[in-house]
Amino acid sequence: MGFGGILAQLAQGAVYTIVVTLACSAMALASGLAVASLRRLQLPGVTLLLDLYTYVYRSVPVLVMLFIVYFGLPSLGLKVSPLWAMMLSLGLIAGAYVAEVLRGALDAIDPYEILAAQAAGLSRVQVLTSIEWPQMLRMAVPGLVNEFTTILKYSPFAFTVGLPEITKQAMTLTSTTLRGIEIYLAVGVLYFVIYRMLLVGVRWLERRFRVPGLSPG
Repeated sequence: MGFGGILAQLAQGAVYTIVVTLACSAMALASGLAVASLRRLQLPGVTLLLDLYTYVYRSVPVLVMLFIVYFGLPSLGLKVSPLWAMMLSLGLIAGAYVAEVLRGALDAIDPYEILAAQAAGLSRVQVLTSIEWPQMLRMAVPGLVNEFTTILKYSPFAFTVGLPEITKQAMTLTSTTLRGIEIYLAVGVLYFVIYRMLLVGVRWLERRFRVPGLSPG
């Protein structure tokens, strides 16, 4: 089997890696955006819960949280699929970090723009979604790229709950062919390709929410 054949075999696992990465990234962005937005709205009694979420999920290792969700919840009668276990562990852990990235971006917005929008009659929610979110997402792109890349690098944990992603395929191939250098070099190539695809998606997000009249950073 040549290097091309190895890549072809590993590409079967790449599909699972991409699905896990996209699903966990979507969960991270959704949860992070929700936390940052609710904190920005300063709703009574909610801030403490948001701080508890970010504190807990940023302090527990990904693999430990994954095992708690996948192997621990069934003892309580709650069985989750491997993909949902990854989303509820890796996705929510990354979401806690994304929330901090977005909070920093929100704090960087000129407060006079918010005052002007409120003076024009916009509600607080309208100001958040129409004025703050577009600028926030644009300024948060570097931090988001970092977090989404981290999710990609943690995606190999998926094989511990039964998902045959790239790393699992590589381990199987290595045990049968004993060509570890070529196989793991191919793994690195595939991860680089997936990273570039992820970067293209984030750059699209940046263009989609770019503030008119401002050049990209």
